[in-house]
Amino acid sequence: MASRMQKMLTVALGAAALLGLCASGPVRAEDAWPSRPIQLVVASSAGSGTDALARLMAQRLSVALKQPVVVDNRPGGSGVVGVNAVVKAPADGYTLLYTTASAAVISPAVLKNIPYDPRKNLVPVAETCEGGVVLLVSNDLPVHNLPELIQLLKENPDKYSYATWATGSSGQLMMEWLKKKTGTKTDHVPYRTATQLLTDLSSGVVKIGWTDPSAPVPFLRSGKVRAIAIAGNTRAPQLPDVKTMGEQGYKFDAVGWFGIFAPAGTNPAIVKRLSDEINKAQSSPELAAAMKAMNFGAPPVKTPAQFSETVSRDLEVWSKIATDAGIQID
Repeated sequence: MASRMQKMLTVALGAAALLGLCASGPVRAEDAWPSRPIQLVVASSAGSGTDALARLMAQRLSVALKQPVVVDNRPGGSGVVGVNAVVKAPADGYTLLYTTASAAVISPAVLKNIPYDPRKNLVPVAETCEGGVVLLVSNDLPVHNLPELIQLLKENPDKYSYATWATGSSGQLMMEWLKKKTGTKTDHVPYRTATQLLTDLSSGVVKIGWTDPSAPVPFLRSGKVRAIAIAGNTRAPQLPDVKTMGEQGYKFDAVGWFGIFAPAGTNPAIVKRLSDEINKAQSSPELAAAMKAMNFGAPPVKTPAQFSETVSRDLEVWSKIATDAGIQID
C-alpha cells in the first residue's frame, strides 16, 4: 500500500511540474540565443572603410557573444543589395546588417523604386559611428569659410559648379539644401568616386566639392585643397580647425552615420542584448583608433528606440530635400 501511495505521489508531482512548465510558457529558441554563428551583412565592398569598421565590430561581438560573427559583403545598388538581403532574412537574430546612412535613409529618399522601407522592414539596433560630409574648395578660390562661399555664389550666379561623388549622394542633397536656404545657384557635377573628384578639385578643374570625412585628408595635408565647413554638430577629429556648418550660421542636424540593424520582427530581448554589447564595444581602443583614422567621431550612446528616432527623422529630412530639389533616380 505504501509503495502504491508513493507511486501515485510521484505521478502527481510530475503532473504538477508539467503543468507549472506549461503555465510559464513554452521554451523558446531565442532564450538560448546565440547558439550558432551570426552573419553580419555589410552593404559595402570588401576593403572599404565601412567594411573595416564592420570587421572590427564583428571581432568584438564574437568575443562578447561567444559565437563567431561572420562578415558577408553585399555591395551594389547604393547599398540596396545588402539592405534588402537582411530585410528578407529570418528575424531570428542570426542575420544582421552593418550599413551607412546613405543606404538606410538616403537611398530610400532619392530612389524611385526601392524594395524596402527602413522604418517598417528593419529594426535599428545601435549607431556605431558618426560624421558629417566635408565642403571643400580648390586653393585658387578666394574663400576660406562658408559665409564667404555663399557671398561669392550670390555675386556670381551660375558661374561655379559643385561636385560630389554621385547623383543622389548626401553631398548633393546637402548642397541643394544650402542653395535653397541661401538663394544661390550652382550646378551639380557628379563623379564616380571621391578620388576622381578630389583629383580634379586639387587641379582646379572644379572649384567646389563635397566628400565624406575620410577621403580628403591626404589632399588637405598636401595643401592642394581647402576645407571650409563640415556638416553636423561636431568637428572632425583630423580637421579640428574646420568649423561646422552650424558654427557658421547654417545648422543642419542630419549627419552621416554607420549602424547595425536587424530584420523587422526580431525579438526585442535579442535587440537589447546586441545594443548593449555594441555600445560596450564602442569604447574599445581599436574601434576608437579606427574611427579617428577615418576622421569619424564616436556617436552618442543610443538605445534602439533612440536610434530608431534618428533613422525616422533623417529619412524625413533627406526625403524633403530630395523632393524640393526634384532629385529622383530610377
